[in-house]
This record gives sequence, structure tokens and C-alpha cells, in this order.
Amino acid sequence: MLDKVPCIYILASAPNGTLYIGVTSDLYGRMAEHVQKLRPGFAAKYNVTRLVYYEHCETMAEAIAREKQLKHWNRAWKLRLIEQMNPGWDDLFDRVRNEILAGPFDAKGGLFRRSS
Repeated sequence: MLDKVPCIYILASAPNGTLYIGVTSDLYGRMAEHVQKLRPGFAAKYNVTRLVYYEHCETMAEAIAREKQLKHWNRAWKLRLIEQMNPGWDDLFDRVRNEILAGPFDAKGGLFRRSS
């Protein structure tokens, strides 16, 4: 069984496309729901299913606070954040294996964590 890890995530419809910011303690399960459009709402309506960014947090309260912070950022800041982790806007969710792929920061040293 996979461990539950609080995190925030950003989905995009395409590179530089429509963005969606969410929070979950089960990124794998949440991504499966988004890809299959099992969660009605904005992401399903606008086909925003490409995982382009994620951050793991220590607690769910921290993840929720970070989600709220990012939702208030202007678009340019969000794009810069995504491109720091994922300059190619690759889909970090492998739909065949149901796995979250390592972003550039993951490959260098484990789980991605934003710097404080």
C-alpha cells in the first residue's frame, strides 16, 4: 500500500494552457480520478489532466495553506514555478503504470520539496 503524503499539485490542459491547482494526501489516486474524469468540476470540464507540478508537504494543513497561496499568485509566477521543476511541461503522471514520474528536482535528491 502506498503511503499517504499531503501535497499540492498543478494540472495543465497543455503547455502554457489552462491551469488547475489542487491538494490531496493521495496524489496517485487523485490523478487516476482526474484522468478518468471521475471528479466533476473545472478540471474535467476543461480537460485539465496533465500533471505538470507537485510539492510534498509535512502536513495537510501546510498543503492547504500552500494551495491557497498559489491560487492567489498571478499567472506569471505560477508558470515560472512550473518551469523550474518541469521546463518541458511533461506530464508527470504515467497513465500506463499509474505512477508519478520524478520531476527534475526529484531525480537529483528524492522527493521534491520547495525551498523555504
